[in-house]
This record gives sequence, structure tokens and C-alpha cells, in this order.
Amino acid sequence: MPTTSLENLSSLLWRERELLELLLYKLEVEQLVLTGGKQHWLAAAAREVEAVLEDIRDAELLRAIAVDAAAGDLGLPPAPSLADIAGACTEPWRGIWLDHRDSFTTVTSQITDMAQGNRVLLTAGYQAAQATLLAMSGTSGTYGADGAVASGRPASMIDWNL
Repeated sequence: MPTTSLENLSSLLWRERELLELLLYKLEVEQLVLTGGKQHWLAAAAREVEAVLEDIRDAELLRAIAVDAAAGDLGLPPAPSLADIAGACTEPWRGIWLDHRDSFTTVTSQITDMAQGNRVLLTAGYQAAQATLLAMSGTSGTYGADGAVASGRPASMIDWNL
């Protein structure tokens, strides 16, 4: 069994796993910024997330090349899944590929959940800021069925009846 292409692929998968875990960390930092009232750090947190995403895109390209090389050495068609590669290997490689696959599945699910939570927080923050700006501009907004702010009646910052 050719080990050079398998070792190269495993090294690249380890690097990609590290990047995905770093992305999860950066998303969690972004969430802490959003919930901690430190919006002045939001742009920096978002830049860090984007930087990790770019590194992941680069790693994915290298992985795709390495997967095809390993597939060729194993007699598999191009672009096989990790389960396909595991099925074509004996131990210890089979366990290594299945471990990588399980780790990717877990961290990808965590990233998806964290990113969705951050989107909800960002949307809520945007809507609150929009409502505040509308109130300061002399009109108060109401929310439509879609959650968007709709302009409404003139607003008063001071209750003159008091």
C-alpha cells in the first residue's frame, strides 16, 4: 500500500482540522464580542474569522489534490469520500480516516451552529441600531411581519406630559 500519498493526505487533514477548530474559536470570540457589549471589537473579530476562512479555502484545495493522489494510489475514482478511502485501506489507516471523518463532522456541526447564532445576534443588533436611528431622526419604527423595521409616526425623545 503506498504510504507517501496517505501520509501527505493525513498531514493535510490534520492541518485542516486545526484550522476548523481555530475557526470555531474565532466564531466564539465573535459571539462573546456581540453578547458582551464590546461592539468596537466586532470588525477585528470579523476580520479574524475571514482570515481563517481564507486559510481553510487554501487547505481545501491542497486536500482535494492530495485526495485525488491517494485515490489514484488506492485504485479509487477521483474525489472519493474519507469513508471510501477508509474502505480501501487496512488498519491503522482505516481508523485514521474514520477518525478524521468523525472529527470533521463534529466540528462542522459546531461551526454551523455557532455561525447561525452569530447571524441571529448580528441581525438583532442591526435591527436595534436601525430602530434607534429612526427614533433619533424623528420617526419611530415599527416591526413588520418579516422583522424589518418599518417607518411610522413621528417620535418624541421627551414626554412633555410629565
